[in-house]
Amino acid sequence: MWTAISNVGDAALTLPVALTCAIWLRLSDKTLAARWVTLLAAGMALVGITKILYAGCGVEISAIGFRVISGHTTLSTAVWTVAIALLWRSAGGSAWVGAMAGLLIGVLTAFARVFDYAHTVPEVIAGWLLGAVVPALFVHPLARSKVKLFRPIAAAAGLLLVTTVAYGHHAPIQAMIDNYSPGVCSRLWAGISAVL
Repeated sequence: MWTAISNVGDAALTLPVALTCAIWLRLSDKTLAARWVTLLAAGMALVGITKILYAGCGVEISAIGFRVISGHTTLSTAVWTVAIALLWRSAGGSAWVGAMAGLLIGVLTAFARVFDYAHTVPEVIAGWLLGAVVPALFVHPLARSKVKLFRPIAAAAGLLLVTTVAYGHHAPIQAMIDNYSPGVCSRLWAGISAVL
């Protein structure tokens, strides 16, 4: 059961959903689309940095059991919060009400990652908080805007199709991080040593 819930946060599902939201936003309002893409990229960069530092350099805070920010939790919280907020707003409701449902999906994903022994509690808390900040910075201007979202029924059908096709697949991102992080860290330390 926990694996099935955990799959909701896998990049193989959430990134296509995020891209679908970005396209929908681009057809509705270029500024909101750029804001969404920028915020999600910044959030995922923070997750990636912690994963590279741990996998390649061995950096961790062992006193609290923190190695990396949970990417599944971050992506699940951020992407589903925005997707549901957009759907809810396009149906005439408040984007904030839809956002609350997305935040709950993020909480369930966090529990699943802990019960699957993939992450510690501090790692999923960090992931959920980061995943909540990203959509909060997006939903606030969305809720205040007068933007009419482009073809909501077509967008909802597109999101359903992407979710159906992508669910259950797994992105090879962690394997790539494990393979390339040691080289990144050794070059980083060599650069720091040369400067010092």
